[in-house]
Amino acid sequence: MDLGLKGLNVAITGGSKGIGRHAAEIFAEEGANVSICARKAADVNDAVAALKKKGVKAIGSAIDVADKSALEGWIADTAKELGGVDILIANVSALAVEDNEEAWRKQFDVDMMHTVRAVNAAIPYLEKSRAPSIVVISSVSGREIDFTGPAYGAIKAALIHYAQRLAFQYAPKMIRVNSVSPGNTYFEGGVWHWIQGNLPDLYKKALDLNPTGRMATPQEVARGIVFLASPASGFTTGTNLVIDGALTRGVQF
Repeated sequence: MDLGLKGLNVAITGGSKGIGRHAAEIFAEEGANVSICARKAADVNDAVAALKKKGVKAIGSAIDVADKSALEGWIADTAKELGGVDILIANVSALAVEDNEEAWRKQFDVDMMHTVRAVNAAIPYLEKSRAPSIVVISSVSGREIDFTGPAYGAIKAALIHYAQRLAFQYAPKMIRVNSVSPGNTYFEGGVWHWIQGNLPDLYKKALDLNPTGRMATPQEVARGIVFLASPASGFTTGTNLVIDGALTRGVQF
């Protein structure tokens, strides 16, 4: 299937590893130009070099997405260097699962406000796009109570609500907005890789909850993100796509 992504310009926060990195690679394989940001310059540089090998334009910046001016500057630089922004993937998470005030601050500043600010900065460019799309990365923890901390789940739920509101708000301009809620996703260097080695009881508990007997791979989640963002899914907006291997029990109407 041709996803219609060739020549489009994609901005991905947290695009140097995990789900974001794999989404960037799939976008590039489909012919889209890609801009990524992440905290570590070395990781960004490695990812950009790999993306360029796929024959597309690829750029990256090492920034803290909780820094408003840095985030807005990255969006502006992306539009300038690539020639616009057609697709925004708001992917970064603080992964603050503790039950304390600091976790609430981190989740709000990173997950919520980085998404809001990235959207606000990208909208003027999306309004000029022939295939504008936003995908907000939430979590199954935003759909039901689980073993993560209260701040993590509450803010992830807020992201789903925010995406739904944006979808309604921008539908007349044909700017599509959707969210993706992954289940537990395992990759080397990721949070579940760390938990496996340091908190084996928690890892086993999480693994046992999934009827498939395993966690998702970042590729599996990334494929859903890319399709939802692409023109091939051109009449889908206001949807929350759950990719969790039947982990969650709640029925989504």
